[in-house]
Amino acid sequence: MAFVSVEFQLSERTACKLLGVDRSSYRYEPRPDRNAELCEELVKLARQKPRYGYGRLHALLSRRGHEVNVKRVCRLYVEERLSVRRRKRKHLVRDRAAEPRLTHANQEWAMDFIVDGLATGRMVRILSIVDAYTRECLALEADTCLGSGRVTRVLERLIGERGRPENLRSDNGPEFTSRRMLGWAEDWKVGLV
Repeated sequence: MAFVSVEFQLSERTACKLLGVDRSSYRYEPRPDRNAELCEELVKLARQKPRYGYGRLHALLSRRGHEVNVKRVCRLYVEERLSVRRRKRKHLVRDRAAEPRLTHANQEWAMDFIVDGLATGRMVRILSIVDAYTRECLALEADTCLGSGRVTRVLERLIGERGRPENLRSDNGPEFTSRRMLGWAEDWKVGLV
């Protein structure tokens, strides 16, 4: 543009019109990058704190006096290809305790709930108690609501009929882990597995 206007003695306006260039494009001067300092600080912080994402880094930058929008920090974070490195999950390696072999009846009872729905839409819960050695079903108690009090009453009835088991195996349902159930097991000296 400068060459055309000097060589052919043309004004800037005429030279721009001849070459098909907007005058504003010709006069444009790029502004200095206002993100350079922020970007350096962001990268420095990200190296110091590799487990911090852009949100926590934004909070650190704000505390250090950089008044910036979190979206701007996010954009710079992505442009610099910074990211929180995913940790590999540490698996706990445990030797499984050898399951004691069952040798006789009443050594261990297993109990769990079975849930089914009626045609009316109500749910029915069935408490199932099985002797783990003989695989005999000792009790089936059905109702719409079976709490820990009802479970302990059924167990007491079974103990009266068949004798006390050494252990009771169950899942971690609220009826089996309640204070009432734990107290009952301690009173009757039954182990909970």
